[in-house]
Amino acid sequence: MDIPELIESEDQLDAVMSTPSSALIEMMKSLDGDIMILGIGGKMGITLGIEAVRACKAAGVEKNVIGVSRFSDSAVSDKLTAAGLQCISCDLLDRFSVDRLPQVPNIVYMAGRKFGTDGGEAMTWASNTVIPANVVHHFSASRIVAFSTGNIYPLVAVTSDGALETTPPAPIGDYAQSCLGRERVFTWGSLENDTPLLLFRLNYAVDLRYGVLFDIGTKVFNGQAVDLDTGYFNCIWQGDANTQALLSLAHCKSPPTILNITGPETVSVRLVAETFAGIFGKPAELAGAENATAFLSNSEAATGLFGGPTVSLQRLIEWTAHWIKIGGASLGKPTHFEVRNGNY
Repeated sequence: MDIPELIESEDQLDAVMSTPSSALIEMMKSLDGDIMILGIGGKMGITLGIEAVRACKAAGVEKNVIGVSRFSDSAVSDKLTAAGLQCISCDLLDRFSVDRLPQVPNIVYMAGRKFGTDGGEAMTWASNTVIPANVVHHFSASRIVAFSTGNIYPLVAVTSDGALETTPPAPIGDYAQSCLGRERVFTWGSLENDTPLLLFRLNYAVDLRYGVLFDIGTKVFNGQAVDLDTGYFNCIWQGDANTQALLSLAHCKSPPTILNITGPETVSVRLVAETFAGIFGKPAELAGAENATAFLSNSEAATGLFGGPTVSLQRLIEWTAHWIKIGGASLGKPTHFEVRNGNY
């Protein structure tokens, strides 16, 4: 894939993020059956769905790629339909609605709730555990890639290489606890019905319109303080995360496969803020001091399967800085990466 020097528009951004890799194109030639993406209307699902369509076309194979969401914003379904997806409106919390969905051999599960948990814990638990129960019941004969999060791990030492897939979960707060609940429900269904499953534990996919880099860069650009309490993080270009999620369909098993998905570096908030400051020609206002622990994941297993990210951290910072300088769009969804108590 050709990596542009800079990204100038949302159309270009979406095109870059949905460009399939050669490995994904090859996988589509051997993957049996259609693909359904549940919860496609979120911040990652749209480009992931379009990438799946583009990969099928490049592979010369006929597959339906189906996007499922409530589609409260018709512009999302219009965009997906124009790209070649079939869209189905469905409330995934409604068991009867889920049971009316067509059976499809390949499922990418992206539904979930994080922000609004503080004060809305009951809805978060319902979204993150009831929906998986509905899905794993109806699609027991499918292979399922289920998105999860590195938040199910404990805070680990910043001098470590991050939590491994074998690190015992120790989720902090209702959101992370409910995400472990989501994994447990999917795992139960996998073991009960021999359903091939992969738990896709993602740590901070970044787009230019949102993500940890956008949050830090925007604060530096606007002269706002950058909190150093959670002084380190992992991140990965959303285009790479999209590709790895689709490639994961070939690695679903029962008992489930577990993969940490993120970039290889332990990234310093201070260093990133100072790098943005140098690009912008502005001082970085830093607040607090780095703790000795952070939410960090080790992605060596995924790198062994899929290779390293195609877009480097330095390139991501340069892209993000340029995007902020030209007034590029924002999704208005701060990551709250600095939160350590699990309250979102």
